[in-house]
Amino acid sequence: MDETTHQPQDLISRRSVMFKGAALGVGATAVGRLLVDPPDVFAKKGKTRAKGRRLTKGDAAILRFLAAAEFIEADLWQQYNELAGIQDGEVPGGSGNDAYTEAVEVLDEDMNQYIHDNTDDEVSHAAFINAYLEAHGEKKINLDQFRTLPSSQADGARKDVGRLTNLMQLSVDTSFWTRYRSSRLNPDLGDTLPQAVPTLAVGKHPAIPRDNSDLADANHLQAIANTAGFHFAFIEQGGTSLYAALAQRVTSKEVLRILLSIGGTEIMHFQTWQDKAGNAPPLTDGGLVFPDLNADGESTQTNLILPEPTSFLTRKFPAVSIIRPTETEGAAVGAATALTKNGLFIGQTPEFFAAVTKLAKAADAARPRH
Repeated sequence: MDETTHQPQDLISRRSVMFKGAALGVGATAVGRLLVDPPDVFAKKGKTRAKGRRLTKGDAAILRFLAAAEFIEADLWQQYNELAGIQDGEVPGGSGNDAYTEAVEVLDEDMNQYIHDNTDDEVSHAAFINAYLEAHGEKKINLDQFRTLPSSQADGARKDVGRLTNLMQLSVDTSFWTRYRSSRLNPDLGDTLPQAVPTLAVGKHPAIPRDNSDLADANHLQAIANTAGFHFAFIEQGGTSLYAALAQRVTSKEVLRILLSIGGTEIMHFQTWQDKAGNAPPLTDGGLVFPDLNADGESTQTNLILPEPTSFLTRKFPAVSIIRPTETEGAAVGAATALTKNGLFIGQTPEFFAAVTKLAKAADAARPRH
C-alpha cells in the first residue's frame, strides 16, 4: 500500500477474519459526519415502524457497518457495470466498453448480465438496510462526502463521477481459492492458505481499464479482465463470511433474519464468481502471471467449486463442508482490513478510514442479549 492509505500500526495486530493482512488506516476526524440523523418523528418519540421496538445498540451498530460495506460494494460494482455490464435504467451505468466487455466475456459469455445483477443486488442491500435503520429511529449511513476517488477515463465510464473505491491499483488475495478446496485447512483454526495466483496478491493491478491506452494490447487487456474475475470472487467470499460472522452477534430475531437472508445472496454471488474466474486463460503480462490452475492438482482445480469438507470448531470432529471463516471475533475490523489491504481505498482520506474504523469497532463490540 502506498502512503496515501495512511495505515496505522495499532490495528495491525487485530485478527483478520476474512484474510490476515495489513491494517485499516485511521485518521483524526469528526466521524459523526458519516451518520445522518433520522427524521425527528423517530428521534423524539423513540418509536419504530417495525414491531414497536428500538434496536439494541449492538444490532444498530452491526447494521450500520453492513450498510457502509454495501455502499462500498455498490460503488465498485457500478464501476464494473459501466464498462462491462448491461446498460439500462435498473442500476447506474455508463455506456459500456466493447473491448473490455469482450475480454471479460472470455470468462463467460453471460458476464454482462451477472455483473449487472450483482450491482443491482448490492444497491438494494444498501438501500434496504438504511431504510430499516431509519424505520427504527436509528442513524443511517451516507458516504457521499467520501466519493472523491477518480473514475476510469476509458470510453464507456462515467469519467467525472467521484468514487468511494479504487479498482485501478488492486492486490487481490486469492487464498480463498485454495481455502475452499482444502480438505482440512481452515483459517478459523489458525491455518494459512497459499495463493492461487501469487503475483496477483502483490503489486498494484488494474481490474478496469484506466484509460483507452489499456485497450491497445489484447494480452494486457485480458490480464485486466482476469484480475476483475478474481476480484469479483474475492469481494463476494468476503461478504459470505462477514454476514455469517456478524449474525452470531445480533440480538433481534428480525435482524438475524436480515443477515441470514442477505448473506445468502452473497454466497450465491461467490459461487458464481469463483466458477467464472476458473475460466481465466493462462497468460503473462509483465510481472503478472495467471497460471494454468488445473496443472497443480486439487488445490487449484477449477471445477471444484463446491466447498470441500474441512475441519470445523476443532480438528477432533470429522471434516464438514462449511463457509469459512466464520469466527466472529474481530469480524468487522477484519473485513475492513482485508478491503484496505486489497488496495480498494488507495487515495481515500484519513477521515474515511477513521469513519470506517469506528463503524467496524462498534460492530465488533456488539454482544447478543437473549
